Amino acid sequence: MVLDPKRALWFLRRQNSAVISTVAENGTPEAALINYGVTKDLELVFETLQTSRKYINLRRNPSAALVMGWQNDCETCQYQGVADEPDASILPPLLDVYFAARPEALGHRDWPDLTYLRIRPRWIRISNYGRTWKVEELQLAL
Repeated sequence: MVLDPKRALWFLRRQNSAVISTVAENGTPEAALINYGVTKDLELVFETLQTSRKYINLRRNPSAALVMGWQNDCETCQYQGVADEPDASILPPLLDVYFAARPEALGHRDWPDLTYLRIRPRWIRISNYGRTWKVEELQLAL
């Protein structure tokens, strides 16, 4: 079944965290919990330290896979995309999205080595494994 982008946006905005999986230099998977904001274009924005494994991994290989939504019901979202580190010319509206979703993160802005990453979606699947089993997918191009 095809996933409506409006439903994907609604679902992603309902969540408050995701597990992100990246690939280490030696090819092993690594996972971490992130907090994020989501743009109207289904892009995820999050903060991380430049010394973190996920940052190092994403700078070398920008492919990322995330899972969110396990907190409620039987509905989850799988999200695959490509990460980048937006420069100062495009960062301000992305920060507005992030801080609107995560106002407590405003206190982190001055942390040394803190940066913000964006993940642009390539594929999103929302699965409901409850009484009304349903799988919806959205394929996106960059």
